[in-house]
Amino acid sequence: MTGVDGVLTARPPSFTDDEAAAVARELFGVEGTATAVDSERDQTFLIDGSRPSVLKVSNAAESTDQLDMEALAAQRIVQVDPALPVALPWLVPAQPDAFRAAVMRDGETHWARMYDRLPGRASVSGDSLSDEAIRDWGSMAARVGRAMRGFWHPSAARVMLWDVQHALALRPMTSAVPDAEIRGLVERALDRYEQEVTPLWPTLRHQVIHTDHCASNTLVDDDGRVTGIIDFGDASWSALVVDLAAVLETVTDWREGDADEFFRACRLALDGYERITPLEPEERRIIGELVAARMCAGVVIPASRAALYDDPAALMSHLRGQAVKVLRLFESLGWDDVRRRLGGRAPGEGVSVGGLAERRSRAFGPAVTAPTYRQPLHLVRGDGVWLIDADGRRYLDAYNNVPVVGHEHPRVVEAIVRQARRLNTNARYLHEAAVELAEGLVATTHGALDVVMFVNSGSEANDVAWRIARAATGGSGAITTDWAYHGITEATNALTPEEWGSSPAPPNVRTWRPPDVESFVAALSSLGEAGHRPAAAILDAVLTSDGIIDLAPALAQDLVHRTHDAGALWIADEVQSGHGRTGTAMWGYQRLGLEPDIVTVGKPMGNGMPIAAVITRRELARRFAPDGEFFSTFGGNPVAAAASLAVLEVIDDERLIENARVIGAYMAARLRELVEGNPMFREVRAIGMAIGVEMADAATAREIGEEMRQAGVLIGITGRARNTLKIRPPLVFRREHADQLLAELQATAERRT
Repeated sequence: MTGVDGVLTARPPSFTDDEAAAVARELFGVEGTATAVDSERDQTFLIDGSRPSVLKVSNAAESTDQLDMEALAAQRIVQVDPALPVALPWLVPAQPDAFRAAVMRDGETHWARMYDRLPGRASVSGDSLSDEAIRDWGSMAARVGRAMRGFWHPSAARVMLWDVQHALALRPMTSAVPDAEIRGLVERALDRYEQEVTPLWPTLRHQVIHTDHCASNTLVDDDGRVTGIIDFGDASWSALVVDLAAVLETVTDWREGDADEFFRACRLALDGYERITPLEPEERRIIGELVAARMCAGVVIPASRAALYDDPAALMSHLRGQAVKVLRLFESLGWDDVRRRLGGRAPGEGVSVGGLAERRSRAFGPAVTAPTYRQPLHLVRGDGVWLIDADGRRYLDAYNNVPVVGHEHPRVVEAIVRQARRLNTNARYLHEAAVELAEGLVATTHGALDVVMFVNSGSEANDVAWRIARAATGGSGAITTDWAYHGITEATNALTPEEWGSSPAPPNVRTWRPPDVESFVAALSSLGEAGHRPAAAILDAVLTSDGIIDLAPALAQDLVHRTHDAGALWIADEVQSGHGRTGTAMWGYQRLGLEPDIVTVGKPMGNGMPIAAVITRRELARRFAPDGEFFSTFGGNPVAAAASLAVLEVIDDERLIENARVIGAYMAARLRELVEGNPMFREVRAIGMAIGVEMADAATAREIGEEMRQAGVLIGITGRARNTLKIRPPLVFRREHADQLLAELQATAERRT
């Protein structure tokens, strides 16, 4: 506890204004009058005269090493971030290598330091600050913290009670608080700190920080913007986030009864801080507890000093002040609500699945698809092939094809965050990410296609592809498989028999049932007979919604030739089959040896970020938009493009196409062994990591899916009869994951026989 008793409990020096003026004149050569200003443990004087300056006289209990650290910390900040308005101590004229000079009083040594006076005035109360000024306080604290990264001094390992890392050291001092109700508030807040903050403390970012960015250490202009940081006397080694406790204490200046404004000011200051240094989840989670600990110090330290020096008037001002009001506020709201208002509540925390499902149904309405399982999953986190629910249970994800390189892949996440911190705008401006992505996509076609148009979803990509086909051919007829899914726009819904329900097929659309070539030929003929010149045929290369069907390459190539002979274009819908899922090539059409006119990509493209694209030939794009007027506001925006570039890199670096081939083949072989001789199963169909296990009926398939979910493995259902288990995991699926899936499926099947 070195430093606590010696400084915060020691009586501050008691130089008069005249004595201070004499010190300024005799030691620093400054003629002028001195005026004392408030200071907790030392003395501070404004010197008005030949050179406007500030004189600080240290507490006799303050060690010279700590004074040296204070000066070195300020020098470090000015060196790293010269724009920060930090006061530096003068060199003593008679001692050109020293920035402090000794002053004796009553047998004790005090150290005098002189600073140039920075512009501005003492900080104003929080309710006088504009929103931008509040943000500025947060940014200032973050900049100071960033400038001090890597700084070290032995005296930084100190115990100062205003540094809330030492909040629990306040406990022995709470007896000095005379009011039992207030003392109880403090004790309960410290209990909360011990419960929530102490276990997290070793995981937080640590360095030397200021620790006391409060009003008494800050100068501001008339708008409340920071113009000077004037005291590093409390600098110590602590958690980086601790600096925010003092900032929030100052910028909120709680106005009784206005909780919304209090928390709004907190959030604005946090926004300002995160403009410079984003908070980590653990840091944001404990902001409320750190603010409460600061408020506890604001009650206990003055109470302890008042008791020591018999100064009840000073104590009462603190007991009527902001600290007590904030502690009362937090307790009245409850810690869950405090955390929510400060943006620190983790997803799922304090939320019931049933209540959330009811709110979803009410807010989304009857038209939106219901949750996948009878007992809805409330997912809050992803990790590679795993999804984690609000209770912390992990589910093996063998269903989602969107996170193609795994949930929350660190390279993709960092690409998103890095770009989002710099710029996100539309594609009317030049930006490297979108151009590099387009070039990369073109390269994956090996020269067959040469232009890219970005949109936001697979539905939009297929919509644009259909428009290109119509513009290029003059036709209006379309051919699609008889249970395909190609999108939700009006045009793509017409190409999506899975969604037609009891409605009749659109008059310009014909379907065929793979792998029946004759049904395709009949569809082409039927279009012509009905007066609809064929514009395009569209195919998902693994026929996901049709039940996952492996077309023979020769058959697929024949279909493309027939389409071209009819004057129509071939659209390769790679939204579900692309990005390496087949285990043979980047795109499913390449596995089949096809030559499409248009390729559409989406879903996995951004690993969860909304981005999609149309890849085609230049002459087709020109016929679609001869004046070059196609534009999508968010299509190919820098953040989504950065994510998509990272996805392409990861697929290549982690050799995920090969992994899809090897693990997909392993799963398919083991599944065929599992289903052999079991009447519950009919067939296993597999193309890389797109695997369908056809069941005897839809009810069995549905129940297997539910039981697998209960066992911690997520799979889907697909096919016209809804009787095919859909196994379509992220491409980072490994053998141990396949073994877990297979073991659970076998156990589920055995329970039903």
